[in-house]
Amino acid sequence: MDHLIKGYREFRSRRWPEERERYTDLAHNGQKPEYLVIACSDSRSDPATIFNAHPGELFVIRNVAAVVPPYETDDTHHGTSAAIAFAVLSLNVRNILVMGHAQCGGVAAALDNSIAESVPFLGRWIELLAPAATHSAHIADHAAHHVAMERDCVRLSLERLMTFPFVAERVRAGKLQLDGGRFGIADGKLELLDRKSDRFVTVD
Repeated sequence: MDHLIKGYREFRSRRWPEERERYTDLAHNGQKPEYLVIACSDSRSDPATIFNAHPGELFVIRNVAAVVPPYETDDTHHGTSAAIAFAVLSLNVRNILVMGHAQCGGVAAALDNSIAESVPFLGRWIELLAPAATHSAHIADHAAHHVAMERDCVRLSLERLMTFPFVAERVRAGKLQLDGGRFGIADGKLELLDRKSDRFVTVD
């Protein structure tokens, strides 16, 4: 905890004075982010850091492998789906970015079942990536397969977003845009999915 307290004190002494008016406005008027970012929980791929975001600019959902689950209406718990619904219906975000990343541990677990064996809940969650694993299963080289699946997982989540009726309705009405991306841990480069070519293109 000492490290976190040290970081908080740095925040209070350096960033808080710069952002105080923004925080005051957010406290009084509420948040109005235009962007929902669905990202991996991995500590190396923080959206606020990558996009140099100010407080209130991004509504962020983070889970293992940046997975969007299928749209379901049963009575079980749906944390990611609830956050998507809140962002779209209550906050009226204008853009949803699904952002995967290199060296994703969730993707590794989907490719190697033994990784999730000793981690409760992880195996069932990673099963959601099965269609992406199947799509890239023909790639023999392990490293290339891993990268291809990271990209395919982003494509899969974008497809699943369109199964949410309120998302599809706003996309068709031109009120909501969906994008996909992948962040490189080692090189700091961001790739975005070109929907016309279905290829990931590095941002200059």
